[in-house]
Amino acid sequence: MRHTILVTGGVRSGKSAIAEERTLGFGAPATYIATAQALDDEMAERIARHQARRGPEWRTVSEPLDLPAAIAASDGTPRLVDCLTLWLTNLMLAERDWRAETERLTATLARQSAPVVLVSNEVGLGIVPDNALARRFRDAAGLMNQDVAKVADEVILAVAGLPLKVK
Repeated sequence: MRHTILVTGGVRSGKSAIAEERTLGFGAPATYIATAQALDDEMAERIARHQARRGPEWRTVSEPLDLPAAIAASDGTPRLVDCLTLWLTNLMLAERDWRAETERLTATLARQSAPVVLVSNEVGLGIVPDNALARRFRDAAGLMNQDVAKVADEVILAVAGLPLKVK
């Protein structure tokens, strides 16, 4: 069954927990596609906390850059991508064309036959960043989220741990 869900919200809004619950609602086992890279001790601890929260029904695939390929390599299980904004960061730091990669992602999502749930941050709700890189990232994240939302069957905004259905 094809179904794509985008779960977005602010930092610590409960997005990941909501997305995990929705993904397992399609059945277990499920595949967790992680885009984070443990480049320092603090990020390694964050990743470990996420992994500890998940149970044995999850299989983890780490893919910081070629997210469309990781999604396309489906074995038919529901998949959770956490998170698109870290993926975008990885692309920008690797000086990859995030627009082209986003197009690849949306094309891949449109071809899926198994459910995909994607987590992304809403980063444009605060003040205008004071440096050019942060402004480029904020703008890119907003545009990427719009593109993914267009192909998603559902869009959920996480607010204070609660899901608000937007689409």
